[in-house]
Order: sequence, then structure tokens, then C-alpha cells
Amino acid sequence: MADIVKEFDDYRSKMNDKILADNNKIIKRIFNLDTNAYTKGALDVKTKELLGLVASAVLRCDDCVKYHLETSYKLGLTKEEVVEALSIATLVGGTIVIPHLRRAYEFWDALESPNK
Repeated sequence: MADIVKEFDDYRSKMNDKILADNNKIIKRIFNLDTNAYTKGALDVKTKELLGLVASAVLRCDDCVKYHLETSYKLGLTKEEVVEALSIATLVGGTIVIPHLRRAYEFWDALESPNK
């Protein structure tokens, strides 16, 4: 995958390992809750990822947007599905979301183009 994807994955993995190594019960429970929230339930996993993507964009969390983009990509969501979700995020969040939308497009392109 493109460098920006690899850099994001490597950093996220390294820092998650470091954080979890401190063995803080509250942090571990939050990480566990986050993981379990995205499993199949009344909503399917793809829908939950799109919801996470929209919330992340509206809250302007670039790391969260990247995480949900990559997971959406791995789950087989299409660019059209992702862009439609991002369009809702931009509508709800307003024009302040546009810089995050730009970076989301850049990251999705990197996911689709492993040789960039």
C-alpha cells in the first residue's frame, strides 16, 4: 500500500501496543468497547463502519477517518458508498469538514493504489 497508509498503520500499531502495555484497566476497557461496538448486531458491520466514518469526519478526527476508511476498504465497501457517507458527513458537519474530506479522498486513493 501507499506510504501514507503504511505509515498510519505502523504508527497506530506501535502506539496502541505502547498504550496497552501500561495495563490501565479503563483504557483497555475503552479499547475493548470500541472493538466490540463494530461487530455485527442489529446493524451489519459495513453500516457500522460508515457510521463511524461519518461521526469521525463530523468530529474532525483525521486518524479516526483513516481508520474507518481502511476498515471500510478491507470490508469491500465501494468508493461510491464511502463518498456518499462522506457527503452526509460534510452536509451535517458543514464546510469545516472539507479539509478532512480532502484528506479522506487522498487516503482512499492510497488504499486503492498500492503503487503510489
